[in-house]
Amino acid sequence: MTVGGWRAARVVEATAVTPSARVLRVTVPGWPGSAAGQHVDIRLTAEDGYQAVRSYSLSSYGASDTIELAVDEIPDGEVSPYLVRDVLPGDELEVKGPLGGYFVWRAGGAGPVQLIAGGSGVVPLVAIARAAKDAGAAASLRLLYSVRTPEDAIYRDELERDARDGGVALTWRYTRTAPEGWQGDVGRIDEDVLRAAVWAPEQQPIVYVCGPTGFVEHVADALVGLGHAPERIKTERFGGA
Repeated sequence: MTVGGWRAARVVEATAVTPSARVLRVTVPGWPGSAAGQHVDIRLTAEDGYQAVRSYSLSSYGASDTIELAVDEIPDGEVSPYLVRDVLPGDELEVKGPLGGYFVWRAGGAGPVQLIAGGSGVVPLVAIARAAKDAGAAASLRLLYSVRTPEDAIYRDELERDARDGGVALTWRYTRTAPEGWQGDVGRIDEDVLRAAVWAPEQQPIVYVCGPTGFVEHVADALVGLGHAPERIKTERFGGA
């Protein structure tokens, strides 16, 4: 049943994937399907009637009525602490969506695609990577994933496995602590990192950048400075730095 665009939904799986993040699988009866890169609104209602709504990107795509999202806890947040710490399979919540038509990928586009993620900004890019793999287009995609430490990387095992198996090429950037034996530098993404990991401007890639606002603005500005066309850079950002 849909009321005002909201659909009753039920959590079917909740898996801790980092010290502060969970992957949730949620069944949404009547779900119309989603494109890779879209998001949903989640609404929680307290016993006293108070409601809180937050937007979360989907790591799933397609027509299944079970959607997947990964939630990273925001300290003092109204919704994420519940979804990360408390929600259990069988719990109910409300979902509106799919939402967003700009930050999406569909098979059949010309030219290479570059994905750049900061932290939990990897979630919609995982959906794009999955869709590209299923469409046989993974060879035209690259992913540059910036995280504080190896333990903070959401979907780490899947991304590394797919990269080894001929999926989307993966480059890590660690900003605080790298894994033992790491041969690269540690720090923020800069122009040198982008030159080494990103498709060259001459190849006219479509670039998807997702992460905290400061991260996205820094990366987008650096890409333009390297010669990438602004109109070929798609960004999605969320609050925080």
